[in-house]
Amino acid sequence: MLNLAAFVPSLLELCREAGQLITDYYHAPGADEYEAKGDDSPLTRADIASHHCIEAGLERLTPNIPILSEESPTDAVARRREWGELWLVDPLDGTKEFLGRTGEFTINIALIRAGKPVLGVVYLPLEDQCYVGIPGEMARRYGPGDAVADIATRALASGEPMRVLASRRHKGPRLATCLEWLEQNWGELERDNSGSALKFCHLAEGRGDFYPRYAPCSEWDTAAGHALLEAAGGSVLGLDGKPLRYNARDTLLSEPFLAIAESGHPLWQQLLRET
Repeated sequence: MLNLAAFVPSLLELCREAGQLITDYYHAPGADEYEAKGDDSPLTRADIASHHCIEAGLERLTPNIPILSEESPTDAVARRREWGELWLVDPLDGTKEFLGRTGEFTINIALIRAGKPVLGVVYLPLEDQCYVGIPGEMARRYGPGDAVADIATRALASGEPMRVLASRRHKGPRLATCLEWLEQNWGELERDNSGSALKFCHLAEGRGDFYPRYAPCSEWDTAAGHALLEAAGGSVLGLDGKPLRYNARDTLLSEPFLAIAESGHPLWQQLLRET
């Protein structure tokens, strides 16, 4: 069995290498150039450069563990259900944010074992900041240089506004119903809109309470953040109330989910029952 914590320094180095490539493209002429993939999502040169960098690095680190990246060829996608353990990678999560010049994009790397995310890394290239979670072992934020801090989720504070994290790009009737229910059953809400996996990071370090997601997204968008949030004391639940599982279905789309900072609060089970 791998000593997961021992991989952290190498993963940090790999993220910084890929992050520098992304940053170079971000600040270069033509940063807004892209081509449309089959699902009409954008693909930039930064996506491809980061993918190749991370894939090569993970192959050096763990040659016996297969890699499934958002930019992997279709034959890897076809074989994935044979893999009990795999790296699940989004080499540039938030390509639309990259193109929109918001700076809110990340690199996501997760190790999946028997359907569970057992290690998650979320790296912010422009800030040189990295969040690492190993459920049951550690949740940390690594800043520029040698800065490091343990992080943890926060508890809901009765009588205070609930801070809800949601993507500015994804709305819809199910989200509206959820927020209306919370206003009726909790009270005042504060909305914090942000892109990519940053929402998981904010929950994990105590800067938010709840992230509901009903719009489609892929497993590589959520797996690393899931591991991080669980390591910090939170949870990521499907609408059946069970933790999300990965590489366990015919589709790579994630189920709708609720990402929760204080897992044990009875409000969440009530929300699942009533909405």
